[in-house]
Amino acid sequence: MDAQDDRVSGAWKANRAYLVDLAFRMLGDVGTAEDVVQEAFFRLLKAPVGGINDERGWLIVVTSRLCLDHMKAASSRRERPQDIAEQRHDRDLSAIDPADRVTLDEEVRLALLIMLERLSPAERVVFVLHDVFQVPFDTIAATVGSHAPACRQLAHRARRKIGGSRSESSAGSGVVEPAQHRLISRAFIEACSTGDLDALMALLDRDVSGEIDARGGVIVVGAHQVGLNILRYWGRADTVLVAQPVCGQPAILAFVNRRLAGLLALTIDDRRITKIHVLVRPSALDPLRAELGGAR
Repeated sequence: MDAQDDRVSGAWKANRAYLVDLAFRMLGDVGTAEDVVQEAFFRLLKAPVGGINDERGWLIVVTSRLCLDHMKAASSRRERPQDIAEQRHDRDLSAIDPADRVTLDEEVRLALLIMLERLSPAERVVFVLHDVFQVPFDTIAATVGSHAPACRQLAHRARRKIGGSRSESSAGSGVVEPAQHRLISRAFIEACSTGDLDALMALLDRDVSGEIDARGGVIVVGAHQVGLNILRYWGRADTVLVAQPVCGQPAILAFVNRRLAGLLALTIDDRRITKIHVLVRPSALDPLRAELGGAR
């Protein structure tokens, strides 16, 4: 392996989880997000050695441009938002366990879908980069081929559209979690993607509790044991984690081989995760899979 391969391999390990999370926020499909990130790294591999000073920043720009190109290409064949909304209302919910209906009706209304349906491709890219990932408008302008004032206006329009969607939603879902939640969720994903138990434990409260819906009544307590369990089940090479707040609360979607396999709801207090509740039962995940479309 030459120096270029070593450099790209190191960048892959350090940035892949972050970039997949970024792309998923824009595209809403984990498989497409993974493909876009893989293409970004392929372009990094072909880039001249020494020609990139900030690899993470370069990868963010390239990934965002690829997402924007994909959204523009898909926009002409995507169903109208009102048609998608009508399909949701027409969906047969009779097979869902009544005990989980509250999860479907009040918690599992992904705010991401509001964004995918209401925002134009450019609005979506600017909103995700700035409001979710705190990328400066000057950098965003270079990404979308515009100027910073125009990007500010796009972000403003996106917020207004999302704000209107919130007022229409009986669940009151929010799109962007508090900044502290976002930072902790991102660190959680990166610790799992690298298998770093120490980094994961640094995020967990000493008395953190963990439970899973498939084993009702079984609660694991303590940062070390909870951390080990999380890495055992969600830190594997075939698993991709992305942050997606549910009703304004921090949550992680876990995909195994591009299929939604779990939702990890995080309770955060004083900058530490105090509880992790994992949903894996089909009655909880099937509505999410239906909302996400491609992640079945």
